[in-house]
Amino acid sequence: MQTGKSTECSLGWLNPIADDGDELHFCSTCAFSDACLSVGYGKGELMALHCLVEHVGPYRTGAHVFRTGNPFRAIYAVRAGTVKTCVVDKDGREQVLGFYLPGEVIGLNAIYPDQFPCDAVALEAAQFCRFSFPAMSALATRMPALQAHLFRLLSKELGTATFLAADHSADERMAAFLLDLGDRYRARGFSGTHFRLSMARGDIANYLRLAAETVSRVIGRFRNQGLIDIHGRSVTLLNCQGLRELAKDENYAAG
Repeated sequence: MQTGKSTECSLGWLNPIADDGDELHFCSTCAFSDACLSVGYGKGELMALHCLVEHVGPYRTGAHVFRTGNPFRAIYAVRAGTVKTCVVDKDGREQVLGFYLPGEVIGLNAIYPDQFPCDAVALEAAQFCRFSFPAMSALATRMPALQAHLFRLLSKELGTATFLAADHSADERMAAFLLDLGDRYRARGFSGTHFRLSMARGDIANYLRLAAETVSRVIGRFRNQGLIDIHGRSVTLLNCQGLRELAKDENYAAG
């Protein structure tokens, strides 16, 4: 198994989040650990999945993890850092498709047509676990929880695309975006109410299908209403219930 530790040290890059795990324990941000450990898979099954892992990186800020049109051979689970996926049209305009945090998987949208349909770009120094998809698919047929987890990941991507395509106001989109980020950080063991926005406001606006000026106005309005506090890229969600009411989305209606 490739760990890439010598590369990390040569760059002086400190990773306070992920660890390498072992044959019985996954690294702290493994995208598949919950699916496997929650159903009590034993040493043999865990080792089979662990042996598929190749640690790659770090990728510097702005580096491409993969590019549109590259052959699809593997999926990438983020170990540390943040990644955006995007497409660029024939006129050079970029459309941001999503942001991915430690413990999340990129590349699933390449299953069909067997090549990556977008670029993946590191927003900060990032590391990944790379899984051979043919080997992962074969293993999933023997590990039902792993197969179900892959389906859940695909379903979440479809749900996000559906939300962005719907007719939501700027306030609804921004409130849902902040709540979603908080939920995802909380799921990985971090604070769900105080976190750093590693993506630029222009990228957030692009992703939410809003103008950059609109995002700035909405953030200012949320701050004035006491819903959030923000300093630079550091955000604190002060009134999650108020944000849920603004989001008007069933995923947040019950808190």
